[in-house]
Amino acid sequence: MRAMVLGVSGILTEMALPDPEPGAGEVRIAVRACGVCRTDLHMIDGELPPGGLPRIPGHEIVGVVDRVGEGVSDLGVGQRVGVGWLGHSCQRCPYCVSGHENLCDAPGFTGYTRDGGFATHMVAEARYVYPLDGIDLDDATVAPLLCAGLIGWRSLVMAGPHRKLGIYGFGAAGHIILQVACWQGAEVFVFTRPDDLAAQEFALSLGAVWAGSSDEPAPEPLDAAIIYAPVGALVPAALGAVRKGGRVVCAGIHMSDIPSFPYDLLWGERQLVSVANLTRADALDFLDIVPVAGVRPQVTTYPLTQANQAVADLRAGRVQGAAVLVP
Repeated sequence: MRAMVLGVSGILTEMALPDPEPGAGEVRIAVRACGVCRTDLHMIDGELPPGGLPRIPGHEIVGVVDRVGEGVSDLGVGQRVGVGWLGHSCQRCPYCVSGHENLCDAPGFTGYTRDGGFATHMVAEARYVYPLDGIDLDDATVAPLLCAGLIGWRSLVMAGPHRKLGIYGFGAAGHIILQVACWQGAEVFVFTRPDDLAAQEFALSLGAVWAGSSDEPAPEPLDAAIIYAPVGALVPAALGAVRKGGRVVCAGIHMSDIPSFPYDLLWGERQLVSVANLTRADALDFLDIVPVAGVRPQVTTYPLTQANQAVADLRAGRVQGAAVLVP
């Protein structure tokens, strides 16, 4: 197989490797598309603790099962499937036993602690492989749904009941969840990088009622806000934008330090919560909603060998929507 491999240099290098073989409870997948997530960028830039190098990144994977390991009965060769960030849970710790596998004490993460989808083939634990039979979108368009969409969905649910929703950071997750929130009937207010008029126009075209810079105040009090940008300074800004009793959800795996802020911003029973990973139930619920809500990610595709360019474009904010590698 061919793969783009991350080494200690922080550069992805094209390599020819032996085809992986699935073990018990695993399947091998011929990769058709893999999204480039901001988590991949954090890993490549050294902002996350090392998950083991060298490593093949990528956890927004769409492909076809081409080999099945021992004990797998619910997936078959030729089946179109997706793989996301959470790739393993111990099934024994208190979190797993209580239905909170996203908080597992001994987890495995696709493209971080186990090899991912920046390759022509990858192996995944069958428990964390999701059939995509009901989604009638091309492979590259589906790929961002497997993390940006799934984490976005968990953050939207965690935001609680709301009529007016703020979204801070308008990348892959933001533009997907805007579509879902509008389908649910919410009024969505989008906050982008300062002076990013293209992103603001994009948000309005997808149904936002207002779009402006993250350094602007919200035009009216919000019921909830979700922060997708990895910028700690947005936390006090979002707390200041939500009404009493409102909730702010931090949805990224990495964020810069949150500056100190006056207690008045939190007072009034405002809540600040975070999202950590996702569960299989999140994935199944969201993937059922996608065709009903008419969600369609906007993607920019790159050949697998141009993975470094895709990462650079994402880092520089040149990608509108999501970047996707196609082997």
